[in-house]
Amino acid sequence: MRETKIMIVEDELLIAKGLSRKLKKLEYTVVDIVSSGEAALESAATTQPDLILMDIAIKGDLDGIETAAKIHESYDIPVVYVTAYADDITLDRASGTGSYGYILKPYKERELHAIIKMALSKHKKDAQVQQSLAAAEAVSEEKARYLSIASHDLRSPLAAIQMSAEMLKKSGHKWPEERKQKHLHRIQASVNNMNQLLEEVLTLSRAESGKLIFNPAPMDAIGFCRDLLEEFQPPLGDGHTLTLTNKGECPPEIYLDEQLLRHILANLLSNAIKYSPQGGNVSLEVECSLEQVTFRIQDEGIGMPSEYQAKVFQRFERAGNVGSIKGTGLGLSIVKQAVELHAGEITVESEEGRGTKFTVTLPSTNS
Repeated sequence: MRETKIMIVEDELLIAKGLSRKLKKLEYTVVDIVSSGEAALESAATTQPDLILMDIAIKGDLDGIETAAKIHESYDIPVVYVTAYADDITLDRASGTGSYGYILKPYKERELHAIIKMALSKHKKDAQVQQSLAAAEAVSEEKARYLSIASHDLRSPLAAIQMSAEMLKKSGHKWPEERKQKHLHRIQASVNNMNQLLEEVLTLSRAESGKLIFNPAPMDAIGFCRDLLEEFQPPLGDGHTLTLTNKGECPPEIYLDEQLLRHILANLLSNAIKYSPQGGNVSLEVECSLEQVTFRIQDEGIGMPSEYQAKVFQRFERAGNVGSIKGTGLGLSIVKQAVELHAGEITVESEEGRGTKFTVTLPSTNS
């Protein structure tokens, strides 16, 4: 059986030696003990450990979180934090570094062994995903890119879920309700982000392979839009107001593909809300004529720079003013393809700092 090599990064020598003894008792091989981030980077390059146990408060200019981020980027070595720090700010920083776990001092040998096994298993699965991506690249460079984005973007929410779940399990019974709810909200938000990313990647993959099919059927457009807005209402809070208006006389039934229409309007409404971080009104206007139906989605958000608007529907493109607002750059590409399957048109009007309006015009007859 291949030995498992572990490096310890800890600036308190007695703690480091005690940890080393526990690891050896668990039949791990300790390849090095260092006390600073700079030394950890140098040692990682030469010893190539299978895993690093990293304290957060260490000597030198780099703390443990900064060091872990550099090691993850340069060497793809899994890092588990072994620390006494458990405040939310530290946890937020740690969850974005590609770490594979978090264990609080003092800890038991069984807990240490379990977190190491979990981290090594997760890293092995990540490596298998990367190997699959390399194989997919030979088949289709574009599909490999989708998988690469999914692998990268899923890692952060997975790490956030794992860390919050472990913290709740270990210390949740001691926390006030507000702090527990904050961690539960972090888990829920991470799951929602993962679901959205997977749905976008799968939809684009179906479109590329010709499996995204246009299947029009009679539907109540106004009722559909009313129900869709109700789905968006619960998580909004007081900051946003959603309104639906109807211009012209819409017949009781018009012919559209309901699934594709959901892709179109849900993406546009989601973006309108997401890119209006200060709140404001988000309006959906429906206008019917004899042969077409027009949907206008308008917000009062950050708007788009003029140079971005020409490439707004290209994959993986995001405007330069989005800041820390998360997104994949895939949603509007899906919208564009769904509109084209309807033989429709989509246009955008936007001014930076003053909001955005998308206009979608779809034929509504069954001819």
